[in-house]
Amino acid sequence: MILFNKYRLLLLLLVIVLSGTGLHAQEQATPKNGEGIELFLKRFGREGAESRKAFIQLNKGKFGKNYSLLRGVKYTLPPQTAGMPKTKTSDSTKAKAAAPSTAAAAPARKNYQPLFGKALANYQVTSSELKGACFYLVSGHGGPDPGAIGKMNGHQLHEDEYAYDITLRLARVLLEKGAKVHIIIQDAQDGIRDEQFLKNSKRETCMGNTIPFNQVSRLEQRVNMINSLAKKDKEAYKRAIFLHIDSRSKHQRTDVFFYHQQQKAASKQLAKTMKETFAHKYRHHQPGRGFSGTVEGRNLYVLRHTTPTSLFVELGNIQNAYDQQRFILSNNRQALAKWIAEGFIKDYQQVKKKKK
Repeated sequence: MILFNKYRLLLLLLVIVLSGTGLHAQEQATPKNGEGIELFLKRFGREGAESRKAFIQLNKGKFGKNYSLLRGVKYTLPPQTAGMPKTKTSDSTKAKAAAPSTAAAAPARKNYQPLFGKALANYQVTSSELKGACFYLVSGHGGPDPGAIGKMNGHQLHEDEYAYDITLRLARVLLEKGAKVHIIIQDAQDGIRDEQFLKNSKRETCMGNTIPFNQVSRLEQRVNMINSLAKKDKEAYKRAIFLHIDSRSKHQRTDVFFYHQQQKAASKQLAKTMKETFAHKYRHHQPGRGFSGTVEGRNLYVLRHTTPTSLFVELGNIQNAYDQQRFILSNNRQALAKWIAEGFIKDYQQVKKKKK
């Protein structure tokens, strides 16, 4: 089978080389912002490992790290092979009807985000509280890295799955408040889920790009994606948030805590505002319990290298039975998303007030 696939790839490349009109007759197109190779090729009816390999061969020297696609670069498309669905478009300008998989790409339909799942893909903008604000949402780990793993009633709780679900919920709330939202880590199948025990997968991508196994490469990939998007975005208020779930001793119960960029006063202020928001919510919903979440500056890679004002959030201890209730119950995941959104709204209002 491997030998057969190699012959098919060689045959595909041979067709390109021996084409009477040469490479100049091959279709060319420019990727949408945030598109990876797989999604880019799929948009033009080229799917599968052979097309990917041929595409890389045809466009040597035109890629970023980990074969990421570069903005504004025209890429040569490999010819369609037998059995592939034929595309109705010849270039990127004719592919406007293609449904994007990322929040960065132009939406196929207004107020529609397919990453939320069929039932929740449509959303309504209910206020303008965050109009003029732009957010970059990153759920921790993903792809080959599940992050921290807890156990409950014979089920494994993977950090990346629960952080991703909360991130999607946060994205939807922010969009409903009029914000622009980029969902950096994505799973095209999951959508927002209400189950207690979320199924584990390795499908997550960085806006369509395969997430590398190496930890530094993973962090660099998502930071570069945020910084690239931020250069294009015109909004004055830009905030990035990294959502994680910590792993500590089973007996150690923790509240949500926040890490800010050490050299950015705006990041520290955002962290303080988030903590105050959560403390207020606990006083209202669980009077007498108290809130012990903390704010601290940390020299984490993503905080050090991300251009927009950023916040790193640990949502609790995935090993602790009490903290696990914060993650496995969909109502609690929704509450976390709403409270974080409220923190952003307060921070945005404070920033606007200072500028007046």
